[in-house]
Amino acid sequence: MPHHDSPVPSPHDADWWRQAVVYQVYPRSFADSDGDGIGDIPGVTSRLPYLADLGVDAVWLSPFYPSQLADGGYDVDDYRDVDPRLGTLDDFDAMVAEAERLGLKIMVDIVPNHSSDQHVWFREALAAAPGSAARERYVFRDGRGEDGELPPTDWPSSFGGPAWTRVPDGQWYLHLYAPEQPDFNWDNPEVREDFHDTLRFWSDRGVAGFRVDVAHGLSKDLRAPLRDLGDQRSYQPAALPVDGSHPLWDRDAVHEIYRGWRQVFDAYDPPRFAVAEAWVRASRRAAYASATGLGQAFNFDFLGAPLAAAGMYATIDSALADARRTGATSTWVLSNHDVVRHVSRYALPGDSTKHDIEAWLLTDGRDPVPDLPAGVRRARAAALLMLALPGSAYVYQGEELGLPEVADLDREDLRDPMWVRSGGRVKGRDGCRVPLPWAGEGTSFGFGPGGSWLPQPADWGRYAAEVQRGDEESFLELYREALRLRRTLVTDEELEWIGSREQTRQGLLHFSRTGCWHVVSNFSGEALPLPQGEVLLSSGPLTGDELPPWTTAWLRTGTVSGR
Repeated sequence: MPHHDSPVPSPHDADWWRQAVVYQVYPRSFADSDGDGIGDIPGVTSRLPYLADLGVDAVWLSPFYPSQLADGGYDVDDYRDVDPRLGTLDDFDAMVAEAERLGLKIMVDIVPNHSSDQHVWFREALAAAPGSAARERYVFRDGRGEDGELPPTDWPSSFGGPAWTRVPDGQWYLHLYAPEQPDFNWDNPEVREDFHDTLRFWSDRGVAGFRVDVAHGLSKDLRAPLRDLGDQRSYQPAALPVDGSHPLWDRDAVHEIYRGWRQVFDAYDPPRFAVAEAWVRASRRAAYASATGLGQAFNFDFLGAPLAAAGMYATIDSALADARRTGATSTWVLSNHDVVRHVSRYALPGDSTKHDIEAWLLTDGRDPVPDLPAGVRRARAAALLMLALPGSAYVYQGEELGLPEVADLDREDLRDPMWVRSGGRVKGRDGCRVPLPWAGEGTSFGFGPGGSWLPQPADWGRYAAEVQRGDEESFLELYREALRLRRTLVTDEELEWIGSREQTRQGLLHFSRTGCWHVVSNFSGEALPLPQGEVLLSSGPLTGDELPPWTTAWLRTGTVSGR
């Protein structure tokens, strides 16, 4: 049962999400109830008591809809059903009921930029003639060249290769991801209304919030003639214009779409909530989190920032300022289903860039050799920093177990479309999606009574929840204690920085919450003085009056140190 020290928020609390800890579940890799090697909805339900005991407030499910799995479930055949391999709508309803009993909210992924090519609308579009109403729900265009044999534009797919695929009658359709993921035309009123109906469908079933996939991509400049990108072909946030003029990404018109969503959300008590996955410039992120829009937006700057005091200070301070401007709260993320797990990222030398990490994956994690003990120390320190910050913390399944990336998956086991579409230049995201270990031994380490759809490492059992439970030095117990304390300590959204710039340059990050609760992180290779106070929790052992390298401590000031 939950070990909450403060009352569970009322189901009618409209602001429950502002300081929530949200646990991301990748359903196919969480828990398998029927032994087919694929995690499912009943498996999630069976583990909800574990999540309540962990101390989280909400559970976000990555896509569980019918899908051909061309992109791990983000190619949706039907937005208002459950993949038969994962369960039924009755199973979903039972999960929501059990979550409510345990005081947990349920959030679901919504994938509005594109559908699967098996969606009934796209199959209708392929059977219909050019210029038909069925094709207007997607983006079909004639090609260039004498016989239309060239794509309509030079737009690349985010997964590699062109963003256009030709159909037998000669037209081309747009897919900013895999060819099996045709993009919707959000200028079409029918598309907008159908998604409103989808939001109502899940909200009526008790869903409290939505994570919006590719939130910055819905609005596109589809006026003729379509614009080529030329030399500006990167889709990275820093490459996007600051004025919203890109033909595909982060256009100002996207916020009109979300104003319509907000009207749907506000018809419920409490209003439904959403968080945007928007890979945009930091200066433009706040618009997605407005009170008339989705309400919150992921801050990926924190995830990508080097673990250094000065950089973390700037990243955190900027995010909090953005949140104040919109009246939202910040979001804090260290890992998710799209990135290398942070224990492994922090185990690599120096400030490894995204390119460095991708190159490391291609060596099966052997070059450079990761310093896993260092990665563990840094990940524990980063976790305590994240969980002390004002706003919502998003925890990816298994990070509370300290799981590293499975970097040495065999090529024949890879499922991510990035691997094929990039011609083997990008290994992809399978390594962070390997099914969880629940037990120290046995078939699939307790994931289910059968095998697992991605192979688990032979030593996976040592990370199992069952093994870590009760071990005060374990990752799991660190998270459990941090979340227990957080419920008592987090009473407002204020943060006050303490210390000089010189201390920050030396590696010390120090702030207070609610006046007497202090958080200090030593992100350097040398021990630093530990401020006076009662130690409530630390990410590693403390010695004397020093804060060891790569360690975070939570302190209550005004009392004698009691380490």
